[in-house]
Amino acid sequence: MAESASLDVEAQSGGAAQTAKDLFSGAAGGIAQVLIGQPFDIVKVRLQTSEAYSSALSAATSIYKNEGPLAFYKGTLTPLLGIGACVSIQFGAFHSARRFLEQRKADASPPGGKKFIPGVHTLSYGEYYLAGAFAGISNTILSSPIEHVRIRLQTQPHGAANRLYTGPWDCVRKLSSQGGGVLPGLYRGTSVTLLREAQAYGVWFLSFEWLMNADAARNKIARKEIPSYKVALYGGLAGEALWLASYPFDVVKSKMQTDGFQQQQRYKSMRDCFGQTFRAEGMRGFWKGIGPTLLRAMPVSAGTFAVVEMTMRAIN
Repeated sequence: MAESASLDVEAQSGGAAQTAKDLFSGAAGGIAQVLIGQPFDIVKVRLQTSEAYSSALSAATSIYKNEGPLAFYKGTLTPLLGIGACVSIQFGAFHSARRFLEQRKADASPPGGKKFIPGVHTLSYGEYYLAGAFAGISNTILSSPIEHVRIRLQTQPHGAANRLYTGPWDCVRKLSSQGGGVLPGLYRGTSVTLLREAQAYGVWFLSFEWLMNADAARNKIARKEIPSYKVALYGGLAGEALWLASYPFDVVKSKMQTDGFQQQQRYKSMRDCFGQTFRAEGMRGFWKGIGPTLLRAMPVSAGTFAVVEMTMRAIN
């Protein structure tokens, strides 16, 4: 994301060329997102799915001591290839939805009345949320299996003798086989992923747009004049809002995507997972690992916005 979330490149045409730029910039931001966030993510997943660690520091120390520094990048290949595509889809879908809503408002402007002008006037924040939710839903078809494979690789036992999967493709093959096919195996947890993505990215884009529009109005400047360091700051704050709004869904997703198969399966459904978690741990169980997640969110989201912004400015 970046100031690109309405980059006042937005005043330019929203045809195929602009969509291609949105997709390319999003892919660059996605790669930055993975490289910055992977060490935080593995600590988050270990805390969500294991009782072995008392805190984020305990988990990080244990991983470093027992598995070495490279363990913080376990399962990176899959997200590195996939998250770039996911973030690309997020930006492409968000901007497409935004342009659609802007054009709809322009077409609905009453004759002789105040006309809505895309790039000059802004959408309502509810409309920004809808565009962001659409981006999240569009992204789910890729993010669900990618995150499933990443979580399986992050949580498998350490050491060559104990490894369950030799790599991402072996993991895909085994999940499909053990789960009874690609859809039930590889796409486990997709229902809760869909809810998480819609809520998370609706709030992400909404928060960023509110911060950017407020800054532009306060300083009486165009959005494109907001400096990059502020774009990164607002992106980081939007990342915090994203996780605070969607974290319980993420916990349930992680539990379902590390669950066993067949006789070893603990959770029958998303609803069952929510119920079991609440009965066993109360509301606290839905917030395990939130500390490292929020620590990760600021630099990751800020980095994503900054890279997308610089890329968009360069190619425009």
